[in-house]
Amino acid sequence: MLQDLACAGLGTGFTFLMTCAGAALVFFFRRNVSDALQRCFLGFAAGVMIAASVWSLLLPSIELGEEMGLPGWLPAATGFCLGVLFLLGLDHLLPHLHTVLNVREGLPAHLRRTTLLVLAVTLHNIPEGMAVGLSFALAAQSGGGQSAAWAAAAALALGIGIQNFPEGAAVSLPLRNEGMSRPRAFAVGALSGVVEPIFGLLAVLAAGLLRPAMPWLLSFAAGSMLYVVVEELIPEANMSPHSDLGTLGAMAGFLIMMVLDVALG
Repeated sequence: MLQDLACAGLGTGFTFLMTCAGAALVFFFRRNVSDALQRCFLGFAAGVMIAASVWSLLLPSIELGEEMGLPGWLPAATGFCLGVLFLLGLDHLLPHLHTVLNVREGLPAHLRRTTLLVLAVTLHNIPEGMAVGLSFALAAQSGGGQSAAWAAAAALALGIGIQNFPEGAAVSLPLRNEGMSRPRAFAVGALSGVVEPIFGLLAVLAAGLLRPAMPWLLSFAAGSMLYVVVEELIPEANMSPHSDLGTLGAMAGFLIMMVLDVALG
C-alpha cells in the first residue's frame, strides 16, 4: 500500500508541478491567452484525455477483469457508467464557469467570477488525478518486472502534465488581468491543480483496500474523463464557426498521447 501511494504521489505530483509551471507564466506575461490559442489548448487536452482513457484505463480494465475470470467488458462498462454519473452529478452540483462561453453552471451561488473559474478547472482535474494515481498504483502492483506498466504510467503522467501547463496559465493570467497581484494569481492557479494528487491518492487508497475493485476504478476514471471531454472541452474548443483549431488540437493531443503510450508501454 505504501509503495502504491508513493508511486501515485510521484505521478500526480509531476502533473501538479506542471500546473504550477503554467501558472508561473503570470510573472512573465500579463495578457490573456488568445481565443485561438485557447481553443487549441482545449482541443489538445481533449485529445490527450480520449487517448489516455482508451490505452491507459479502459484496456487495462478489460485485461484485469479477464484475469479475474470476469467478462472483460463487465468491469469496463460498469465502472465507465459510474464515472459518467459521478461527473454528471458534480457538474450539476458544483458551481463553475465555462470560460470561453462565459456560462455559469451548477447550483446557484453568489461567487466571484474568479472563484467559478478555479472551480471549473478543479472539476477537470479530478478525473485526471484519479487516472494518473491508479495508473501508477497498477504499475506498482505489477511488480518490478512489468516495465511496460511503468512506462504506460509515465506516459500518462507526461501527457496529462503537458496539457496541465496551459491550463495553469489559463487560470492565473485572467486573474492578473482582473487586478489580482501576481503572487496571488500564481497561488490560485497552482492550487487549481492540487485536487490531482488528492484524488489520485484517494483512488489508490480505495484500490488498496479493495484490490479486486481496480478494474472498476480504472474504467470509472475513464468515464469521468470522457464526460469532461464531451461535455466541456470539445464544445468549447469548437465554439467558433468554421474553426478547425480545436479539432486539429484534439487530433494532435490524441496522436501524441497514443504515441507515448504505445512507444513507451
